Amino acid sequence: MTEKKLAPGARIGIVGGGQLGRMLALAAARLGLPCHIYTDRKDDPAIEIAAASTIAPYDDELALSGFAAAVDVITYEFENIPAKSAEFLNAIKPVRPSPAVLALTQDRLVEKNFVSSLGIEVAAFAQVDDAGALARAVAQIGRPSILKTRRFGYDGKGQTLIREGSDLAVAYRSLGGQPCILEGFVPFVCEVSVVAARGLDGDFVAWDVGLNTHEHHILAKTEIPAPIGDDLRSRARDEAMRIAEALDYVGVLAVEMFLVSTPSGKRLLVNEIAPRVHNSGHWTLDGAATSQFEQHVRAICGFPLGVARAHGPAEMINLIGDDIFRWREYLGVPGACLHVYGKSEARPGRKMGHVTILKSAERDGDEMAR
Repeated sequence: MTEKKLAPGARIGIVGGGQLGRMLALAAARLGLPCHIYTDRKDDPAIEIAAASTIAPYDDELALSGFAAAVDVITYEFENIPAKSAEFLNAIKPVRPSPAVLALTQDRLVEKNFVSSLGIEVAAFAQVDDAGALARAVAQIGRPSILKTRRFGYDGKGQTLIREGSDLAVAYRSLGGQPCILEGFVPFVCEVSVVAARGLDGDFVAWDVGLNTHEHHILAKTEIPAPIGDDLRSRARDEAMRIAEALDYVGVLAVEMFLVSTPSGKRLLVNEIAPRVHNSGHWTLDGAATSQFEQHVRAICGFPLGVARAHGPAEMINLIGDDIFRWREYLGVPGACLHVYGKSEARPGRKMGHVTILKSAERDGDEMAR
């Protein structure tokens, strides 16, 4: 399919209606690009921002056809949509990032093999298709290790820790007997992520590397810049670029990495690729010259990519569950930029919003108070 560059007035189709779709639609509106949301949930927060919406199952080909006919380019805000549906849409209108990228990142084993093939280091891993294969994989990789489903796991779901004394048959059954991957446990110093973008013309830009802190397997905080040294930051960006180029990627992606310390020095191990805008890039909405959401819109439409320069040090804090009720408190913090996603119910573990604190503005506020 010919790579078509669009102009303001074109309509973007977004598969998925969560907070990422909402923020994409807001960014697109600033560039004169109305959005059409396709989701299977009528109360998704992106719907109230978009110009149009289709509410239907993700495998409903009649609804998908109507959706594709109404837009000029299609993207997605999460990777758990059926790859077959993305391929179906791509036969009608361009899907960016491509369905091939979506399929690769939906399978942890395929993704690990791909990253390894580029000469980029990952944790030790082995394919596990049954309880016997798990026993062989544990003998090879050792304990502790982590058993994960190959597909449809996020925020700590679809995985279990294999410790000394763990019953392997029970562990395998606990994940539903699905195809799995066993990964070696990484005693990492910290987790970092690179959020980057690649355009239709192959132009590549990356924001500064973020330091991520998780609580209960959910991202709690991202700090910019990650205090890992210039050499490692440069290496992290370079690996993200190699991945994007090998995938012929179009759009924003995030590459999560572990920093490990060994007697021979510090190393980066790629943990996961997210083929979309990413939670650890939310700080860019307020803390960078171009946000990840605007950049993604620019990339998939064939616009020139924007500058990814940070305004200065920043901290993004996720508001999870009842944290959202502290909104008034955060509005009183100098340099704080609050984003509320508009979800109807605050549940434990549910991402309800985020706040970015711009450190330079925080300091300016302190000085003014004196």
